[in-house]
Amino acid sequence: MYKRSTDLSRLSESFFLWGPRQVGKSSLLRKQLPDAFWVDLLRADEFMKYSTEPHRLREELARWPKDKWVVIDEVQKVPALLDEVHGLIESRRLRFALCGSSARKLRRGHANLLGGRALRRELLSLTAQEVGSEFDLERALNQGGLPAIYSSENPRDKLRSYCADYLKEEIAAEGLVRNLPAFHRFLEGAAISDTEQLNFATMARDLGVSGPTVKSYFEILEDTLLGKMLPAYRHRPKRRLELTPKFYFFDVGVAGYLARRGHVARGSELFGKSLEGWIHHELRAYQAYRNPDLELSYWRTSTQLEVDFIVGKMDCAIEVKGTDRIRSDHLRGLKEVAKDYPQVRRRMVVCCESRPRITEDNIEILPWRHFLQELASGKLLR
Repeated sequence: MYKRSTDLSRLSESFFLWGPRQVGKSSLLRKQLPDAFWVDLLRADEFMKYSTEPHRLREELARWPKDKWVVIDEVQKVPALLDEVHGLIESRRLRFALCGSSARKLRRGHANLLGGRALRRELLSLTAQEVGSEFDLERALNQGGLPAIYSSENPRDKLRSYCADYLKEEIAAEGLVRNLPAFHRFLEGAAISDTEQLNFATMARDLGVSGPTVKSYFEILEDTLLGKMLPAYRHRPKRRLELTPKFYFFDVGVAGYLARRGHVARGSELFGKSLEGWIHHELRAYQAYRNPDLELSYWRTSTQLEVDFIVGKMDCAIEVKGTDRIRSDHLRGLKEVAKDYPQVRRRMVVCCESRPRITEDNIEILPWRHFLQELASGKLLR
C-alpha cells in the first residue's frame, strides 16, 4: 500500500473524509483506524438494515468506548444515519469518521451535516510523493493516480471498468441525471475540454441540450468529486480579463480515457495538456493536505495571454509546458502578469528541460521533478 500524505489518526474530533471512488479512502481508514467500529454501506445487508432502522446504530454503539473510532463508509447512501451520529456526538462524545464519495445527495436532501461538529478532509488520487521512487511521469499521465489502476498490469481495462461501472451506471443509479445518453456524451465533451475554459453554450449545442443542463452536469461532476472548477484570478485587475472558469477532472488517467486520447507520448500536444492536468492535481493535493485556505486560480486577458496557475494572491505564477525546450514565446503570459502585478513573488515554467535555470526576466525554468520536490518540501511558497 502506498503511504498517503494525510494522517487521520492524529485527529481528535469527528470528521468527514470526502473523495472519489477508488482513491483509497477505505484502505486508508482501515490502516490508520484499525480498531474502529465499522459500518460499510456498500454491503447490501448493512445498507438495508440502516436504511430501514437507522436507530440500530445508536443501539449497537450503546457500550462502545468513546476513545475508539466509529467509521461509516459511503455515508451519503443513508442520510438518516447522520441524525443518529449527531445525537451520539452530543450525548456520548463518540468520534466518527464519515467517509463518502458524494455530498450531493446529502445537500439536496437537506441531510444533517452536523453543523460544524465534524472536520472536513479530502483524499485525492496518488501524488508523485506518495508513489515515491516508483513514480514515472509518462505512466502517471496515461494511467492516472487511482492506486489500483496505477499499479495495474492492465490499466486500460481497469480504466474502462471504472468509467463504465462508476461514472456512468452508478451516477445514473443515484438518480442524478434523467437523460443518460446526453450525460454520456457530456462526459466525453467535458474530458476533451479538460484544462480549458468552459463554454456552456457551445457544449449545449453540441449535445443538443440546454445551457443550464450542461451547467448542472458540471455541478454533478463537482458534487461527486470527479472534477474541480478553477476560477479566474480577479484581484484588482488592471486590464480586461477573462472570468470564465476552467475545469479539471480529478484524475488525468480518467480524463484521458473519457476523451479517447489513446497513449500520450512525450513531445505530443496531448502530453502538454495531460501534464497541466497532473500539475493541477499536485497543487490540489498540496491544498487539500497542507493548506486548505490556499487560493488557486488562473489568469487570462481578453487578448488571450494566459498563466495556467496563480497560487495565493500572486505568491506564485505557474505556466506548464510539456516541452524540453522553452522558447521566449512560452514566457509571454508570465512577462505580462508581472506588469499588472509587480508584487508577484515567483514566476516559473514547469517543463521537461533537464536542468533548472533562471532567465534574464527572473523567470524560473523548472524541470517537473524539481517543481514537485519544491512542492513536497514546502519551499515553493516560502
